[in-house]
Amino acid sequence: MKFGWLEVAALASASVASANPLAYSPPYYPSPWMTGEGDWSEAYKRAVDFVSNLTLAEKVNLTTGAGWEQERCVGETGGIPRLGMWGMCMQDSPLGVRDSDYNSGFPAGVNVAATWDKRLAYQRGMAMGEEHRDKGVDVQLGPVAGPIGKYPDGGRNWEGFAPDPVLTGVMMAETIKGMQDAGVIACAKHYIGNEQEHFRQSGEAQGYGYNISQSVSSNIDDKTMHELYLWPFVDAIRAGVGSIMCSYNQINNSYGCANSYTLNKLLKGELGFQGFVMSDWGAHHSGVESALAGLDMSMPGDVYLGSPYSYWGTNLTISVLNGTVPEWRVDDMAVRIMAAYYKVGRDRFRTPPNFSSWTRDEYGFEHFIVSENYVKLNERVNVQRDHAQVIRKIGSDSTVLLKNQRGALPLTHDEKFIAILGEDAGSNAYGANGCSDRGCDNGTLAMGWGSGTANFPYLITPEQAIQNEVLDYSNGQTNVFAVTDNWALTEMAALASQASVALVFVNADSGEGYINVDGNEGDRKNLTLWKNGEEVIKTATQNCNNTIVVIHSTAAVLISDWYDNDNITAILWAGLPGQESGRSLVDVLYGRINPGGKTPFTWGKTRKDYGPAILTVPNNGDGAPQDNFDDGVFIDYRRFDKDNTEPIYEFGYGLSYTSFEFSDLKVTPLTPTPYNPTTGKSDKAPVLGEAESASDNLYPEGLHRVTQYLYPWLNSTDLRASSGDPDYGMDSKDYLPEGATDGSPQDLLPASGQDGGNPGLFEDLFQVTATITNTGSVTGDEVPQLYVSLGGEDDPAKVLRQFDRVTIAPGQLVQWTTTLTRRDLSNWDVASQNWVISDAQKTVHVGNSSRKLPLSAALPSVQ
Repeated sequence: MKFGWLEVAALASASVASANPLAYSPPYYPSPWMTGEGDWSEAYKRAVDFVSNLTLAEKVNLTTGAGWEQERCVGETGGIPRLGMWGMCMQDSPLGVRDSDYNSGFPAGVNVAATWDKRLAYQRGMAMGEEHRDKGVDVQLGPVAGPIGKYPDGGRNWEGFAPDPVLTGVMMAETIKGMQDAGVIACAKHYIGNEQEHFRQSGEAQGYGYNISQSVSSNIDDKTMHELYLWPFVDAIRAGVGSIMCSYNQINNSYGCANSYTLNKLLKGELGFQGFVMSDWGAHHSGVESALAGLDMSMPGDVYLGSPYSYWGTNLTISVLNGTVPEWRVDDMAVRIMAAYYKVGRDRFRTPPNFSSWTRDEYGFEHFIVSENYVKLNERVNVQRDHAQVIRKIGSDSTVLLKNQRGALPLTHDEKFIAILGEDAGSNAYGANGCSDRGCDNGTLAMGWGSGTANFPYLITPEQAIQNEVLDYSNGQTNVFAVTDNWALTEMAALASQASVALVFVNADSGEGYINVDGNEGDRKNLTLWKNGEEVIKTATQNCNNTIVVIHSTAAVLISDWYDNDNITAILWAGLPGQESGRSLVDVLYGRINPGGKTPFTWGKTRKDYGPAILTVPNNGDGAPQDNFDDGVFIDYRRFDKDNTEPIYEFGYGLSYTSFEFSDLKVTPLTPTPYNPTTGKSDKAPVLGEAESASDNLYPEGLHRVTQYLYPWLNSTDLRASSGDPDYGMDSKDYLPEGATDGSPQDLLPASGQDGGNPGLFEDLFQVTATITNTGSVTGDEVPQLYVSLGGEDDPAKVLRQFDRVTIAPGQLVQWTTTLTRRDLSNWDVASQNWVISDAQKTVHVGNSSRKLPLSAALPSVQ
């Protein structure tokens, strides 16, 4: 795709303009203010009451972090001491409480997607929310829909769910509901187009030797933005998410945390997002610009991590006083933050943080970075409860059985000799938490690396669990031995040659870009197995004709060279299952759990099958590398379908110890109301405070000023001197974007509406039912999947639209019923800036994978 496809008439409203040599993100102002409609009504009223009693400096304190390592959490805002409110605590991660202790290590998001179970997604969200709440966290930094998984080798795909917007959106929404029902604010991230680790931050890239001065630009056209990357964030907003984190990358050459198009127009204008936008750590690059573009909270507050300066703090106070940022904009920031706070009941559940992100020592410096105020930091509160049960369940239910021949699985307890082969079966010699932020690939792989991790309270390895299973059930009649050195091939061969079954464990890791593991700078260098994995498999298969391969990986790996070997009788993908890894796997191996997981991504034969490669070489001089999303909506299975490429295992595929049959598809038209574009204007921006003077915002008398701490107050009534900004002279209304400070009523967008967009999009158009029969001999779970062919020339062959997971006894028939909404059948129309249902014939398909869809029916036309 060339970025010149838009008609001239649509340029003003499109994500990408063709007039410039580089992709361009047009301005959109002013930043829409919160309305408090719908489920936000009560929280909005309380937030308005609270903020109306604040001074300007106190409002600013809510918006600005205190600085890196200044408080206990990875990020904390200033507080309102006058009202007894301490700063708000922001803490990673999307799979548990990061940098803490006595907390759980949950399965990764990709495993949740592999369960295809909405209930488990909710339960995991609730459990994680409880642990964050009990540690004193206000905002859990997760879940993740960016990356969605455009690149199979993207470093952080595992933090999210799946390279499909519907599967990701549903799991995202259920996770958010669980977290916020537990009483913490969820933070959906990373918004938006954050699909690779390479070049996400110029400083990080320079550290790896790349000569660039700006972050990568993800260049995304308007149609692709709406139909793919924005889709799961709509579901997050409909779930009531309290905050959204803007990303490091640029979108069409405008930074994610200062992009007025993506923040003001798409997020707050079109989708009606009522919560607050928070910057990623170090993704805040400007003061006035980002405030007017829709950013609401700067994290962790400093210009760069450990800097004594801030774009906001004192500078934001000055920007209001000198008229460059209207007071209504800061009022709106504060109201959004406090509304999210009240919406989840933080005022009822709140306790101060009882841990430190910077040390596991019991005592240390409260202001860690500047070594001030020695206190008790870690109270070592155990927050695990009974969460090991849901962790074990997700681990088992996310295990995907890819191959099973000659009745290899489930195993019985009368095996004579079990060989366990591969480092991935065993322990990290440094300990489960021996590598900071899991930044190594030692022992069994149970989570990737980076800020999306948590410390394990323990990690049950496959070797331990299998050995315990044998000891508990074989009465000493089964021999079980392990070789966990991946280069001890001779020893592996000797063991495999004696075995009645050889269990081979292999993996492939990835993570966040600030950690480099064996040359993998976050993103994977390739899709092959790590640490000699292919040779381990080859050695086993040459010596044992009953070899079972277990893969722990962050996403797809290349298996073409060995998956169809006759001596490989079974293959299991176990993903990143968290602390109960071994137990979860053994439950499946021995048939206590009938595997029902389905692969949440496609297994291709080559890397080229997936489409464009990750951008690993700068292509724009020393400026922002340009990552043109030329593949549009055609990622993962959509790409394979478009290119007519046969995968090894398709998206949604997974075997069971039983069998299922689909029949009796029925489609019933419903009677929705006609779809009408949104019209009218917003109310004017509410102003909650009176104009103040510089003298009202001086440092309070008697305040003990912590070194480098970021405060909102002024040193003097001389605004220029208080700023300390050499470019202060630029802070005049002369350079402000047109309309950026306009608080008058604004035109509503055609596709806009409270909680995710025009309400007509979410009306049901059709009811679909199908019968599923368990034709086997054991109870099992099946995942009915509904796909739609939208029928347009530029549409994917089919797109996932609905799914569920159902448990069915032998011989039992279950009728599965679901619905299709207007959104499910619509395309984004660039010219009208709205969703439309085209005249093309729509077809619905039902089955249990993206390429096993035995039932289909044409849909009647929809007006």
